[in-house]
Formats: sequence, C-alpha cells, structure tokens
Amino acid sequence: MFKVSLTAINPKEEHRYTPKVEVLVDTGAELSCMPKQILLDAGITPRGKKQFRTATAEIFEREVGFAILTAEEYITTDEVVFGEEGDLSLLGVRTIEGFNVMVDNVNHCFTAVKSVLAPTNISLNKY
Repeated sequence: MFKVSLTAINPKEEHRYTPKVEVLVDTGAELSCMPKQILLDAGITPRGKKQFRTATAEIFEREVGFAILTAEEYITTDEVVFGEEGDLSLLGVRTIEGFNVMVDNVNHCFTAVKSVLAPTNISLNKY
C-alpha cells in the first residue's frame, strides 16, 4: 500500500479546487473518498447517496458527487465520496482506471498503460 496526493477540481468552476489530500491507493475500494468539508469548500456538491459495504460486511451510506480528480500527472473525471469524520481518504479503482495506470505495489507508484479502443475498421453489422 502507498499514498498519493489527490486534488479534486470543481467541474463547473475549474478555478475552484481542494488542497492536495494524502490518500491511500486502495484497489479494493470502488470510489475515491475525500473529506466532505474540503469538497464542499471547493464548491463540489453532493448529487446523491450510495451504500457501501466494509470488509466486515457493515453497510453504511455516504453522499457522492462529481469531480475532476488529479494526482501526480494523471487526471480523470469521476464520482467522489464525501467522507465523514473517521473515514479514510482513498483513491479507488475507478479513479485509477480513469488515470489509465496500473498500480505497482512493489515500487509504490503508478505505471502508465495504453487505453484499449476498438479499431475503426471493424463492422459491427457482422455481429
């Protein structure tokens, strides 16, 4: 496990963004999570709620919203969880996939990968 500095940018007002938050890179978490007040201060608003399950099978609910997320030189748009007091700040697998990187747990870093895209010369009418 390792940590990176994550910034969330308001997608409607890109001049508004959070300070860098040290987050744990967690390939077991679906979504990234940052402290609620930091997201609100950047004008990032909750758009709904989702339920989550802990490793001990406990169910809990958190607000989620949309943000542009950036860490190191990588950037993507993703849902972000509005973390409550006591919640870990996490970089989840959907954000990692959006960054188009693989996690190198030995060297504690990201490795850039190429995106997969269907070739343009394939006819979908064959299927």
